[in-house]
Amino acid sequence: MKRVILFSILFILMCFSIPVIFTKNVTTIKDTIMQQETFEEEKKDIKDEVTKDNTIVRLLHSSTGEIEEIYLDEYLYGVVSAEMPANFEIEALKAQAIVARTYTKYNMKEANKHDNADICDDASCCQAWISKDERLSKWEDENKESNWDKIVNAVDSTSGIIITYEGKPINAFFHANSGGITETASNVWGGEDYPYLQNVETSMENEYTQYSSQVILTKGELIDALRKYHNDVNINFEEENTISILERNNSGRVMRIRFGNIEISGVETRKIFNLKSTNFDIVVGENIIFNVIGYGHGVGLSQTGANSMAKLGNDFEEIIKHYYSGVALEKINVIE
Repeated sequence: MKRVILFSILFILMCFSIPVIFTKNVTTIKDTIMQQETFEEEKKDIKDEVTKDNTIVRLLHSSTGEIEEIYLDEYLYGVVSAEMPANFEIEALKAQAIVARTYTKYNMKEANKHDNADICDDASCCQAWISKDERLSKWEDENKESNWDKIVNAVDSTSGIIITYEGKPINAFFHANSGGITETASNVWGGEDYPYLQNVETSMENEYTQYSSQVILTKGELIDALRKYHNDVNINFEEENTISILERNNSGRVMRIRFGNIEISGVETRKIFNLKSTNFDIVVGENIIFNVIGYGHGVGLSQTGANSMAKLGNDFEEIIKHYYSGVALEKINVIE
């Protein structure tokens, strides 16, 4: 009888213990799964942090002379949104982001244009930049957030990617519209040509009619403008060909032009008369008319050409390798 009672007690104890043991095991498994999920999230966070570029750019604000320290990708939001319309194709915007990142890296390591800064926000010196608040204020209300998100996507999705030639960042020049063919650097700034900046044709740029322009001057205005740089200029408008283009280069841009008794370059002519490019014709009549094709120096990436290529289905890599000869795209070490 005692043995029966003892076995009964043991059986009851086991019945109570099994659920406790089972529950403990379930809890342990659940805790393990939760810990694993937490670990995976932490790894993802670490990965995201690693791929974010923490390079500090010292940005010179040309209007105030102040230098701002800003993370590279954040700086590029302001560059891309200032340099390229947000309604351009996303692949064109990605190409612009990579070009601007490369141009920045090159200037930080090679150019040394500014004593205490890496780069400035003046497009005539470096590349344009605009703050987020100022950029948003210039867009229509219904497009503000979507435009900004598109710019951020273009920069973030290409974070760390730069253009290299023989393993080094290139001097990644770019411009608005080439007028159909790009220019070599030596024809604009002299010196030796960069092997990756050659004449390349670009299609569909003629659809951007806003980049064709005219400058109309009276004969007096023409002479006054020239005399600010060449006070000995003398033009006899009765003489045939007193104003004439003497030489064009392979891209069709003006190399040398005659104004009466002086000869100057197409680049200087563009500067004196505020022309949009050196690809122009001149009509001499009652007034002097410059008919201009394209916008910018014409070297490197054409932004409208990039957008045209993107519309045809080309991605950012195809766009970049079209405009820069013999280059590679590389992911740089962004932890600096």
